[in-house]
Amino acid sequence: MNKQAKKIPASPETQQEALRIARRTQRPGQTKEQTKLIAQGIQKGIQQYKSQHKARTRELNKKLKHASRSEDQTRRQDAAAQPTVVYRQHWLPWLLLALTWLAIVVYSFFFDF
Repeated sequence: MNKQAKKIPASPETQQEALRIARRTQRPGQTKEQTKLIAQGIQKGIQQYKSQHKARTRELNKKLKHASRSEDQTRRQDAAAQPTVVYRQHWLPWLLLALTWLAIVVYSFFFDF
């Protein structure tokens, strides 16, 4: 059985809206039965539109969910593929700094200002 073939009762708001639209478009000499039939047709159209809108929304949500999942997966793969960069400083500048301070201390000790 088709999903759209199931009868879903119309909400009172939908019925009132359909009747309001039918009354606005009513022609002179039109009977109440004809107006009711037009309102029923409008009501069916509203229900069909709502069901199609819900189906499109569900499909869009599925696509967005699938896209976000695949995007997350590619991010994880990219993060795993990138090597970890470790910055190491060379020992020579520190050695020169220590020698400079040692020379200043020795100079100030022997050649007192």
